[in-house]
Amino acid sequence: MNNFEQAVYDLILPMVDDPASLNVKMMESLNDSEILIYVYANSNDTARLIGRRGVMASALRQTMMIASRLEDKKISLKFESY
Repeated sequence: MNNFEQAVYDLILPMVDDPASLNVKMMESLNDSEILIYVYANSNDTARLIGRRGVMASALRQTMMIASRLEDKKISLKFESY
């Protein structure tokens, strides 16, 4: 697992009810200055991770933006449910 993948996984793991269904993958992007990270979880956990009006997802994105400054790249978090 990449450092960014591991950081996202460690941040999200305490928030989900079913840790066995949690999966974090880094995908290739067409833009070299962007990192795409997909978070896969069951539908109830995905709803919890996004939060009301996307507040939780926004907070997770901002936290990862701070980490991505070291590599001078932009991180995009996408949430998908099984």
